[in-house]
Amino acid sequence: VQLQASGGGLVQAGGSLRLSCAASGRTFSSFTLGWFRQAPGKEREFVAHINWRGDRTYYVDFVKGRFTVSRDNGKNTVYLQMNSLKPEDTAVYYCAADRRPLITIAPMNPDYWGQGTQVTVSS
Repeated sequence: VQLQASGGGLVQAGGSLRLSCAASGRTFSSFTLGWFRQAPGKEREFVAHINWRGDRTYYVDFVKGRFTVSRDNGKNTVYLQMNSLKPEDTAVYYCAADRRPLITIAPMNPDYWGQGTQVTVSS
């Protein structure tokens, strides 16, 4: 089972990036999928998740209105569209999968983790 994240890079403040995370080894169509991030010297923190059908999302306050999580179950892939990026968004971003199909107003408790992809936002 593997979650492969991609799409990170270097962008100027105010710019956009779209992260992708493709799953292999099993289908995650019944899982909640989402994203965490870890900035240098800080603990890993939850960012956003999306339920198994793709019709319920949950975001941490500091990304609301700027980031959008989506999924394509046919491609076994979850996405994170990041707009209006700020230097404080600089971090390694990790995708994750939680076997609960629906999580309401709470972060994920992942059963699977992907490897990280670096996002660097310059001022």
